[in-house]
Amino acid sequence: MLAIVKPEARPGAELMRVPIPEVGRRDVLVRVQAMSICGSDLHIYQWDRWSAGRLHPPLVFGHEFCGVVEKVGDEVTLVRSGDYVSAEMHVACGECYQCRTGRAHICQRVRILGVDADGCFAEFIRVPEVNIWKVDPAIPVDYAAVFDPLGNAVHTVLAGEVPGLSMAILGCGPIGLFAIGVAKVSGAHPIWASEVHPFRRDLARKMGANCVIDPTCQDPVQIVLGETDGRGAEVVLEMSGNPEAIRQGFQMLSRGGRMSLLGIPSEPVTLNLADDIIFRGALVQGINGRRVFDTWYKMQGLVKSGALDLEPLITERMSMTDFKQGMELLISGEACKVIMYPPGRP
Repeated sequence: MLAIVKPEARPGAELMRVPIPEVGRRDVLVRVQAMSICGSDLHIYQWDRWSAGRLHPPLVFGHEFCGVVEKVGDEVTLVRSGDYVSAEMHVACGECYQCRTGRAHICQRVRILGVDADGCFAEFIRVPEVNIWKVDPAIPVDYAAVFDPLGNAVHTVLAGEVPGLSMAILGCGPIGLFAIGVAKVSGAHPIWASEVHPFRRDLARKMGANCVIDPTCQDPVQIVLGETDGRGAEVVLEMSGNPEAIRQGFQMLSRGGRMSLLGIPSEPVTLNLADDIIFRGALVQGINGRRVFDTWYKMQGLVKSGALDLEPLITERMSMTDFKQGMELLISGEACKVIMYPPGRP
């Protein structure tokens, strides 16, 4: 099969012919219909410090996709050939304390397909049966291919009460932009969005943000406090991982408000715990992945309802043979979600 491979520990990737994966007794072989490039794929492509410390090439990377079941193992009962599917690519161990208490999304020994084992940038992918998600036939393949990052946004937004509450979203990468749409259809108002890149600020407006802030020349804290008579935002979603944005998020948070942190800082962050959290009575949440499969039910329902329009965020479509062009577009910041198709697909 054709696959995008990280052949060795260096920048770049190659389009190669590799064997189609063998299917175990409880595995599902999926013929990929569409795949999407994630921010972590850019890290792998550029081969940064995180990638060098985590990956062991050669590896087929990629973890956002949808497709049709090609073949199943002898003991598979959840799906059959021809089913339209996506997958939760965090493979939990099923045995640790977190897994056995309904929190598989924070499994102690999680493995990620496309990072720790071969992923979806290929014509076929092998996935454990327990990780397969059956996609509603009414949902387009381009939308099903981005269920992974959409799930991050749904998990973050819906980690607490939303309807009628004011919400600030800091960082408008793809997940932050998805979060704006999810917050909008879930009844948050008003929604502030803070983002340094003009292309992403424009997308934030299209997704329904009521006020879009450029933090390079505006003070997000003063704007949010000024528009709320000093109360602040009742919910803050930090999606950038930028230390200054994190500090701003706590400063604009209302007393008793919810701070949900998804962005991952590249360095330690200093906070004033007394003023930012303790005296503020803040509820602080770390958000990791998606709740399996609670988040998947919710996001499929949101997409199928037609209320959540993802089309503005799918900015490029191309063959997987042109993947280097897709990577460079995302690195430039002039694209949001790049959908790729195997040869022969539209």
